Formats: sequence, C-alpha cells, structure tokens
Amino acid sequence: MKSLVDHLSQYATYHRDPRNIATHFVGIPLIVVAVAVLLSRPQWAGGWLSPAVLVTLASAWFYLRLELRLGVLMSVLLGMCLWAGQVLAQQSTLVWLASGVGMFVIGWVIQFVGHHYEGRKPAFVDDVTGLIVGPLFVVVELAFLLGLRRELKAQIEARAGGVRLRQDNAAA
Repeated sequence: MKSLVDHLSQYATYHRDPRNIATHFVGIPLIVVAVAVLLSRPQWAGGWLSPAVLVTLASAWFYLRLELRLGVLMSVLLGMCLWAGQVLAQQSTLVWLASGVGMFVIGWVIQFVGHHYEGRKPAFVDDVTGLIVGPLFVVVELAFLLGLRRELKAQIEARAGGVRLRQDNAAA
C-alpha cells in the first residue's frame, strides 16, 4: 500500500497552481457532500444504513490506514457530510435529487476551471485513487496554510515541487 506521502505527492504533482488549489477548497467539499446526498437513498435497517454509510466507512478506513491523526479528522468530516446527506435524503425527491446533482455538477465545474489554470488534467484521470485522495489533499493543504504539518509539506514538496508563484504562472 502506498504511504500518505506517496498518495499526497502524486496528487500534488497535478496541483501546483495556487488558483487550482483554491478551486479545490470549494469544489471538492461540494462533490463530497453531493455524493453523500445522492448515496443516502435508499436507506435500509430502519434508515441508519445506506450506500452513503458504506462508502463513508470504506473511505474512513482508507484514511485511518494512511495515518491515524488525519484519519480521525477525515472520519469526523466525512461524518458531517454523511449527516448532511441524510438530512437532504429525508426531503422530497425533488429537493434530494436537485441538491445532490446540483452540488455535484457545480463542484466539478469548479474543479475543471482550476485544472484549466493548472494546464493539466485531474489526477484521477491517470489514477482513480485521486478521487479519494482529493478530499485528504484539501484538508492537508488547509493545514499547511495554517502553518501545521511542516514536515509533511516538506516531504511532499521534495517530490512534487512547491506551489508555483503567480509570476511563474504567467511565464508558463
């Protein structure tokens, strides 16, 4: 199994433009919530079990295996998305479907705008694990912005390079 640094470094190579990273702070959470919403129907076992619960548990297991601290944080965040999905799944079919599909489409449009700035295709095109690494990347990038996890940032940048400065973007 790839390590935390392996996954994040590979993903980071597709995300070195600050505008692309910024779009991921909006697009990826929208997509994750949308998936939770759309997979919260059907519900079984009295409403507590759904495809969203199964995907959340599998995702949490993936993150926990990479690193306990980040895995716990990701599990909490996924739990919040699952809760939002369950709430919207209790609404009318129109509200449930419109909110889920709407967030999903808007999230992906934002992602593709970011990748336009990057000049590269999304990471998942070359490796489907990019779909599960993306939410972790956003959380880790937020930690970096807050001055946390400097050793992890250094390891990722040693492999993927640093985030390009605006001047570099104009020259690229």
